[in-house]
Order: sequence, then structure tokens, then C-alpha cells
Amino acid sequence: MAVPPTQPTRTVAAEPAVPTRAPRSSVLLDVVLGLLVAVALPLAIVAIPNTISVVAALLPPGVSQIELIRAHGLALPSMVMTVPLAALIVRRLRAAPVLMAGLTLLAIADAAGGFADSALMVGVLRGAHGIGAGLLIPATLVAVWERPRMLRAVWAGMLATSLLAAQALALWPLDEATSWRVTLQPYPLLTGIALTLAAVYLVLRLKGGQNTAPPPGPGPAERRRLLLAAVPSVGIAFLAFGTTFDWSPGLVILTALLAVAVLAGFASAGSFEGTDGRILAYTMLTVGVVILSMAAQVTYVELRGLGGPGLAALWPAFVLAGVAAVAAAVLVNRLDDAVMPMTAAGGLVLVVVGLCTVRFLLPAVAGPVLIAPFVLLAAGSAVALASAMRSSGVGTSLFALSLFFPGVLVGFLLGSGIQVARLKEAVVRSRGGASSQALVDAFVSALHLWALVGGGLVVVVIVLCALLARRSAAVRPGTAAGEQADVGAEERVPDAAGPRKAAQAADRAGAPERPAAGERPGAGPVADEQGSRSAGEPETPEGPDTGPVVPSPMPSPEDSGGDGPADRGETGRGR
Repeated sequence: MAVPPTQPTRTVAAEPAVPTRAPRSSVLLDVVLGLLVAVALPLAIVAIPNTISVVAALLPPGVSQIELIRAHGLALPSMVMTVPLAALIVRRLRAAPVLMAGLTLLAIADAAGGFADSALMVGVLRGAHGIGAGLLIPATLVAVWERPRMLRAVWAGMLATSLLAAQALALWPLDEATSWRVTLQPYPLLTGIALTLAAVYLVLRLKGGQNTAPPPGPGPAERRRLLLAAVPSVGIAFLAFGTTFDWSPGLVILTALLAVAVLAGFASAGSFEGTDGRILAYTMLTVGVVILSMAAQVTYVELRGLGGPGLAALWPAFVLAGVAAVAAAVLVNRLDDAVMPMTAAGGLVLVVVGLCTVRFLLPAVAGPVLIAPFVLLAAGSAVALASAMRSSGVGTSLFALSLFFPGVLVGFLLGSGIQVARLKEAVVRSRGGASSQALVDAFVSALHLWALVGGGLVVVVIVLCALLARRSAAVRPGTAAGEQADVGAEERVPDAAGPRKAAQAADRAGAPERPAAGERPGAGPVADEQGSRSAGEPETPEGPDTGPVVPSPMPSPEDSGGDGPADRGETGRGR
């Protein structure tokens, strides 16, 4: 038997390992991005409230207040329809250019706001505000996903803070306003600061040698689900606009409850990454429905015109709540992945406790009393969002974000329907001559009822997420049921199940995935640059990386003349 000649043994020097992650950027880049998130998220969320009725006395003669309210309310529906499409765009492009585009659109709308002179112009500019904000929020999410994980926690904390303070931030410039157009350009200086930070962020990325080539884009499964999220977004946006045309409060409430059920169905059917994706979708949807609408009603009830301490007395509570939200999210980020389902549920429990404090402690005549509900609502939301995002990838988070803003709109539909129904009851009981105190009591009663409804919704989601987490743990590797399920899956799909699970695990952990059989080593995408892929997606070897439409239930933030509770009741009806 012939034996092939042997070759002399040669010693080959080990080649340096090929880096599998994007180069670590400087601390300066992370600081700039953190500051950008801290400025851009409140700037985007503050575009939501409809405050045109607050300055109704400043409107020129002959201008229809109802038409202006309806036009001013177009910001949130525009944002709702923009976010799913913006999520697709930001997954094909880098986050920096989308950030610049959104902020530029906001700046242009702010500049043009000083020249608005009709309901049509107001509607166009408010729609531009909504589109700009809808581009901005998904872009910030993808931007922090490319950086250290702590920035995701900062993003979650700032989102919760922005939801809590949005109504107060929208009302603050109107306290001593001399022109109604201030509602179209509340914070132009803040927009300029955000644009500057975005430009610095882009320059630092280029200077630091960051890869600026377009990413491979979302896979087919992620693209289908993001487009799926656009379906309820468009439907709910048009439905909310339709409710401004003299719908009865009962019909508005029924429509809102049906919309919540539809969104929950989309969250269940459209989520990918299994149980973790569904938990994140349910959590974001719940936070969207409850927090901003609840905070808006609390803010109005605590104004001086309704016997509260006034806006100036509320800011210490808002500041403490914001600090608590960011700190809680960052601290949760330091915990182990295994406890994330428990901490997400714990965050929602804090939200329920916060709603209970709203029910039993408010209204209050002193600002410090508000610290407890504000801190609980903000910190609980931040913990729930940060924990749920921790177990999911960027594609799943963008899908959940696409359901988040329809949830905000539905929350306003439900809260406004309850509020108008209570106001009408007060008028009926008094046979058309409701006193100021009766209307104030109606506003407070609506706040308490909304806190009860919101708390019930959160409890349902907590139970649902706990059942999902328990079911997931039963089939997780390491348990008997999990090992049996894995064996069954390998027997059914021997060639595909293993690489798919490895891809998902590597994607969540931020580590490079192991190449499948027959693949080139090092051909997988870089985790920090690409984010995550949904289950079952093909691998990408070449990639590196106005009515109820808006919250304007009453016409004055403070105790200015002619803005008493009775006027607020009529405004609530007009909405």
C-alpha cells in the first residue's frame, strides 16, 4: 500500500485574532450620545400634547377654535404612522442621518410656526412636528443599541421621564404667552441644542473610524412585522381623528377598549424572539396606554385654576422622578440576565402602586405630595422598559416601539372619553347649571376612575407576562421539559434548529455567532453594529455590523382670567 510522503513539520506563527466587534469608541462619543438622548426624547414627546385651547383668548377674531384644536392634534397621529416606517428606514441607514433628518424637520416646523395664520397651516406644521418626532425616537433607539448597554438603560429612563413631564413641558411656555403661535414653537432653543449634539455625534463617529456603510438592513421576518405594525397605527390614527367629530363619550370609550384589544393581538401575533419579544411588546404597549395620559390628567388637576399648587410647585417632583427613573434603569442594567423577567414585572408593580397613590393621595394642595406618585410611575416604567429590552434584540424593540405610540393615542382616547363622560354627568345632575366646584369634582372623579382602569390593565399585563415567563422557563434549556423540547426540535429540523438558536443567543449577548457548517469563519455580522435578528431569518454573511386625538381637556394651565373650570368643561366637550 502506497504511503504518501510526509512533509516536514513547520511552525506557523499564530495570526492575531480578527476583531469581532466594532472598535470601542471614546468615552466622549458615549457622553455626547447620552446628552443627545436626554435632550431629543423630551423634545420629541413634548410635541404630543394639544395645548391650543389654553391660548384660545389670544386667537384672532373669525378663527374657528374647534378647527384649530383639530389641526393642532395632528402631531400624535402623524407620529403614530411615522414610527413603523422610520424603524425600517433606520435599519437600512445609520442612525446619525435619520437623527439629523428628524431634528432638521422639527427645526423647520419651529421656524415656520411664527408665520402660521390658518388652521391648514397649523395642521401642516403639527404634522411636520409629528413626522420629525417619529423619525427621531427610533433613530435614538438604534443609536444607543450600537453603544454600551448602559445607554439603553438611559434611553428607557429618559423615555419614562418624558412621558411623565410632557404635558407640563407643553404648558410651561404658555403661562404668560402673548401669542397663540407659541404652541407651535415651544422650545426652539432646545431644538437647536439637539441639532448641535447630533452634528457632534456624527462627526465623532466619522473621526473615530466608525463604519458608516449602510447596514444590511432588516431581514424578511423583521421587515414583515414592522410593516404589520403600520396597519393598526394607520387605522387608529384615522379613527382617533374621526372621534373629534361629535362622538359620544361612551362610543369613544368602547372604541378605545377595542383598540387596546387589537393592539394586544398584534403584539402577540407579530412579536418575534418568542416569549421575550411578546413580553417587551406587552410592556411597551401598557406603558404607552397608561403613563402619558395619566400624567396629563394629574398635571391639569394640580394646576392653580383647579385648586392645586400650580406648575412651579410641580417641578421638584418631576426632577426627582426623572433622576429616579434614569438611576433605576441604570441599576437594573447591572443585574444578571436571568432576573430580567422578574425585574420587568417588578417595574410594572411599581406602576400599579403609583396609580394607587394617584387614586388615594390626589388631588393635593402641596407639591411635595406629588413626589410619591411621580417617582413610582417614572421609576416603575423605566425599570419595566429597560428589563424587557434587555432580553430582546433591536428589531424586536423597534416592533414594540411601533405599537407603543398607537398605545399612547389609545390612552388619550380612553382617558378623554372617561373625562368627558364625567363632565356630562355633572352637568346633567345640576340640570345644565353645574357649579365650578361640581366641574372640579368631575375632573377629579375622572382622574380616579382612569387610575383604577389603568391599574387594572397593568395588573392584567403583569399576570400575562408572568404566565409567558413561566411557560418559557419550562422549555428553556437546562430543564427537563426544555431538553425534551430541544431534542424534538433537532429531530424535526436537524440542520436548521441549531444555527438559529446559536444566532439568537449570540445576538442577545452581543457576541459574534458561531458560523454554521460550510460557512466562512468571521462572516457573521457584528453584533454591536447590526443589532439583533429575528428568529428564523437568514444569516447575512457580508454585513458588519381634537378631541380625544390629543390631551387638551381644559383651557388654562393657571388661574388666569376667563379660564375657570366652567370654560374647561366646554373645552373638554369640544375636544
